[in-house]
Amino acid sequence: MKIVILTGAGVSAESGLGTFRDEGGLWTRYDLAEVATPEGYAADPDRVLGFYDARRANARGAMPNPAHAALGRLCAAPGHDVTLVTQNIDDMHERGGAPDAIHIHGSLFEALCAACGHVWPHREDMSRADACPACATVGTVRPNVVWFGEIPYRMDEVVAAIEAADLFVSIGTSGTVYPAAGLNEIARGAGVRTLELNLDASGGRFDAVREGPASEIVPRWVGEMLAEA
Repeated sequence: MKIVILTGAGVSAESGLGTFRDEGGLWTRYDLAEVATPEGYAADPDRVLGFYDARRANARGAMPNPAHAALGRLCAAPGHDVTLVTQNIDDMHERGGAPDAIHIHGSLFEALCAACGHVWPHREDMSRADACPACATVGTVRPNVVWFGEIPYRMDEVVAAIEAADLFVSIGTSGTVYPAAGLNEIARGAGVRTLELNLDASGGRFDAVREGPASEIVPRWVGEMLAEA
């Protein structure tokens, strides 16, 4: 079976990594225009770099939870062809056993040169004093994270995988941020079965919905899929 899985912040919440739009979520405590837009970076790059340094440190100290581990097992097991797509910028999927996750919003653990577009691994704090290893420009380093107003990565590849899939599964995402929010409708339009696994139903149109903590419902569903393989 060809399966495309889309994960959002809810899959990492039980690892201690903040969700975004729930009460107390990241965007209720920060002005996204200041820390998650090109304009915010241009206005105060030190503030933006410091925000992502804190998020990177938080992610480095976090551990994958049973949902990440279960999805890693599913990706590694024979019997199903799984494409794992995530909106998350942490590395919990990789550390949970799924090294080929498609990060459509980029990664906390990569740097991007705003001058030449070069991307390189970067696990420590970032500074405007950092030089790009490709063009040697100083003062243009930023996290390789897709900010509001920018285009998510590899969307053509993701859409093609969904249109060829037998099942589309949305896990731990509110379904409010486009274009990822439209992937379920793309699946429905292609005649692909759809399933939502979420703490609470998002209200989107899915063929089936299972509610509960990701660390409980994701391993249960993965167990069912492995038994069918």
